[in-house]
Amino acid sequence: MNFHQHYARVARPVEACLVGSGSFGRSFLTQAGRIPLVSARIAVDMTAEAAAKAFLAAGIAASDITVCATAAEARAAWAAGRHVAAGSLDAVIDLPFDFLIEATGAPVAATRHALAAIEAGRHVALVSKEADSVVGPGLARRAAEKGVVVTPVDGDQPSLLIGLVTWAELLGFEVIAAGKSSEYDFVFDPGSGDVACNGVTRSLPALANHWALGGADAVSRAAGRAEVLGSAFPLRAVPDLCEMTLVANATGLSADVAGFHAPPARIPEIADLFSERGQGGLLGGTRRVDVFHHLRRPDEASFAGGVFVTVRCEDPVSWKLLEEKGHVVATGGHTAALYLPRHLLGLECATSLLDAVGYGVSGYGPDYRPRQDLVAVAERDLLVGTVLTMGGHHHSIPGVAGAMVEARPLGEDEPAPFYLVADATLVRPVRAGEAIRLGDVKPDETSPLFQARLSQDAMFFS
Repeated sequence: MNFHQHYARVARPVEACLVGSGSFGRSFLTQAGRIPLVSARIAVDMTAEAAAKAFLAAGIAASDITVCATAAEARAAWAAGRHVAAGSLDAVIDLPFDFLIEATGAPVAATRHALAAIEAGRHVALVSKEADSVVGPGLARRAAEKGVVVTPVDGDQPSLLIGLVTWAELLGFEVIAAGKSSEYDFVFDPGSGDVACNGVTRSLPALANHWALGGADAVSRAAGRAEVLGSAFPLRAVPDLCEMTLVANATGLSADVAGFHAPPARIPEIADLFSERGQGGLLGGTRRVDVFHHLRRPDEASFAGGVFVTVRCEDPVSWKLLEEKGHVVATGGHTAALYLPRHLLGLECATSLLDAVGYGVSGYGPDYRPRQDLVAVAERDLLVGTVLTMGGHHHSIPGVAGAMVEARPLGEDEPAPFYLVADATLVRPVRAGEAIRLGDVKPDETSPLFQARLSQDAMFFS
């Protein structure tokens, strides 16, 4: 496809308003200045000064930035052709932008921002997967009723994986599994026996015993690696489950096990691992979502948090030829892995904006619905009065894991969505291994996230 031709119908630059200038938001602002069809002159953060710093980091001259505390100041700065930095969406919501890019990662705030933009007739790029996992389908349907689009964004794994899955389906492939690598590789130095991951290094020489690709089957190799790595690193991360929940809701795929298999693997093993058990793989069926931890040497390329699908090899002759050309095919030739080893954060966000404005389409597709829920599960006994504080880079909750289960409407005794109980206080004890139920916490029923979830339940489960 020629992308210049594809987006030729976009007659003027898309005006974007960024809310949340973290790593994704800053990368978007930096790249937007190089994209003729995108204009990004509005940024909102916790403070207007933080938004201004994001513009400065993106290369915008200080003389071209106005810090605005009120809507009147924002209108004046916009009319003067300046970049508008604000500390609240209220100050800029009346400016003539086309798209809100919600990248705060804060589930309650993200829901409030998305709802405000939809009501104002603006498209929404929902980068905040935390809110999306709880109320994304409802927001998308509400937007469609208003004649605008809510979409995930290219540059994040959910949108890229939805694209890869539907591309494979369009071409007639039977999808066995779909997933991504975890955010950070495990890099093993065979000489020293050290493993490095996300700035942390541990001495794990025993990993050498599970390194080779030959010999024992891929599943047992991965299990041996998990035993070694799990002694020093966490092998489950809530953000991975969160992102795959979005993919499941868009595509109809589901988890094979609620907490994922998440094997440590090298790229040539993906097709073997993410095949059916009868063929030596991990999976009890087809159309599954999962993740893997990319294991590599320092001199090997990263999977870069990329995405993959495994498909059934229906034509042995063609797949033998493709294997000879370097494609990853399982032992026995029954399954192949097709993958995209990249996600570029805000650097490639623009294609999602242009698809929505130029074609009126969302990256979720036409049938985004609550098929699966990411729910909260206690990893240890939790006492009454425990505050489920969300924090850190991964927006996790200490002592609480995530699990993907079939979506159900909210109920007193139903497992609660993970990010709906974030920052809530337990009013009942929860034992290790049990799901945290809605009645176990005292949720803020006035919050826009809670109310949007009730609305979503009414839309899809009434």
